[in-house]
Amino acid sequence: MRKLPFLNGVRAFEAAARTGSFTAAGHELNVTPAAISRMVHLLEERLSVSLFERKANRLKPTPAGRVYQLGLTPLLDQLASLTEQLGALSGARTLTVGVGPTFATRWLIPRLVDFQKREPEVEVRFVTGGATVPFNDDWTCGIRLGDGNWPDCEVDRLVSNELIPVCTPDYRREAKLKNPSDLAGRTLLHSLARPDDWMHWLNAAGLTGIDSFAGLKYQSSVMVYQAAIEGQGVAIAQKFLVEDDLRRRRLVQPFAITCDRGNYTYYLIYPKNRLRNPSFRTFRQWLVEQTQESARGRLPKDDTAAR
Repeated sequence: MRKLPFLNGVRAFEAAARTGSFTAAGHELNVTPAAISRMVHLLEERLSVSLFERKANRLKPTPAGRVYQLGLTPLLDQLASLTEQLGALSGARTLTVGVGPTFATRWLIPRLVDFQKREPEVEVRFVTGGATVPFNDDWTCGIRLGDGNWPDCEVDRLVSNELIPVCTPDYRREAKLKNPSDLAGRTLLHSLARPDDWMHWLNAAGLTGIDSFAGLKYQSSVMVYQAAIEGQGVAIAQKFLVEDDLRRRRLVQPFAITCDRGNYTYYLIYPKNRLRNPSFRTFRQWLVEQTQESARGRLPKDDTAAR
């Protein structure tokens, strides 16, 4: 009869030993650091072996723990790979994408009809949280804002993250916005999820006398963009997320200055064995094509050249 160890404890220990902390392991397994610690402790009791040397601000495997982790990691990788292969063989056609609400509603969902026409048998499900964690065991992939440094994941850069001010044509005219310095005394619209965006753009524009944190604040960028469309002020926007509003002239870019955040942008991230899933390979290729088409899109120019 096969005698297996406490498997939840095994997963918790392996993740903690590999990442070097209970916190990182908790993020990976979608539980609290305290839960990781309890599961590891229970595993140690059942094995009658100490797996970690617990010291202040330090988590170091014991010699026995290091041997155990070095054996467990390839076994769990192989199990994950086998599960992926089984899903492909069984014809699994559901993709679960962890993604933040702004990226989903402003960019991804409007384009999804094209993917559904190409792959009608593939069901794409969106779950929130992609902005804070890469993915968990229930997700196929995640779309996350960051610097692209997720060592345990495959990473595909999706878009350029350019910050621009936007407002309605009427607001620009009534506020007489001709130069960036005209923003002084105007209502700036902020997202609490991205509180530093105005600061980055004002610095790029060389403006030091404007309070980058003053103005109206909203919980998400979705709310900020809608507030701008309603004429409440000037929003700082990620350009690719307001492309449609610029094309339709619901919003305009009053100044030509942009602030490119470089590598700090959106990435598709997924486990290193995920490309074995043919449905995911198709979705990934489609997503990359969509971002390339978006980058080639032509937006209406700001009227400043004509004024």
